[in-house]
Parts: sequence; C-alpha cells; structure tokens
Amino acid sequence: MSIKIKAIERNVAFEKGTEKWAFVMQPELYSRLGENKVVQEAALRSGIGKGAISAAWEAIGDVIRAWATEGHSVAVPGLGTMRFGVRSNSVEKVEDVNSALITSRRVIFTPSTEIKQELAKTAISITCYDRNGNVIKQVTSDDDGNVDNGEEPDPTPSNPTPSDPDDDEGGLAG
Repeated sequence: MSIKIKAIERNVAFEKGTEKWAFVMQPELYSRLGENKVVQEAALRSGIGKGAISAAWEAIGDVIRAWATEGHSVAVPGLGTMRFGVRSNSVEKVEDVNSALITSRRVIFTPSTEIKQELAKTAISITCYDRNGNVIKQVTSDDDGNVDNGEEPDPTPSNPTPSDPDDDEGGLAG
C-alpha cells in the first residue's frame, strides 16, 4: 500500500502578468468512505455484530462532540486527539474584547506518535504532470520513507516547500 501524490506544474507567480512555473504536490484523494463501510469493516475485523459496532460508533461520536465542545481535548483511539479552537483578531484594550473578534471556529487534530510513525513507513508514489496534464515522470519511495528518484539528492533544495500557515497547531482547519 502506498500514498499516491500528484505533482502538477502550475503558475505560482504572485504578480499578475508574470509566470513562474513550479511543480506543486498534493495527495490524490480516493473516494470518501462512508460510515456504513467503516462499520462493516470494523465488524468483520472484530467479530462484533454490525448493530453493536454501529451503536458504539454513534455513542463515541456523541461523546467526542460533547466533550470537545466543553473544551476538552479528546483521544480518538489509535489516531490521536481532537479539540476545538478559534482564530481571532487581537485588540489592545480589554474593553474591546468581544465575540465579534472570533473569525473562525476550528477542529484541531493532533496525530498520535504511532500514526506518525506508520505514516513515515508508508511508501509514496508520485506522478508528475506538466501544465498540459501529461504524465512526465513517476517517482516511488523505498520502504524507509525516503523518496528515491534515481538521482543524487540535493542537500540544499533551491525551492523548499513552505509550511502551511493555516496548520500552526498540526491540526485540520474546519
């Protein structure tokens, strides 16, 4: 099993009328697995009936929602922890503090060490597409988590990938 990534050549220039082409990587997303599929697979793997798994699934979701909205960080078994957070504007005077300063409410997920380690061990397959949508290169990683493209590695990449400014807490914005 591997994670499939696409590297698509795109114009990344910030100024109108200019062009700067670069390959932008993103995961290829598969279809969304619905609750029924997850319940069915969990029942198969555990030997517990689908009805019991489904009832537990609903109860766990209710508990996570209730506790997280009360301000708790809630463990999601085998995955990590989930909590809610906010983005807001700041003000200098306490008199100006009010709920209108909140610009968005967020779901923040922090993966467990185990899932991070599993992800590091998962092979990666990258398909590169030019600006016309043609496949121009394919790259596959080894099992050690390092991508091998058949070339000598460049110790100082000329265009490192910036971190996601919305991912300041290792979470998923929602």
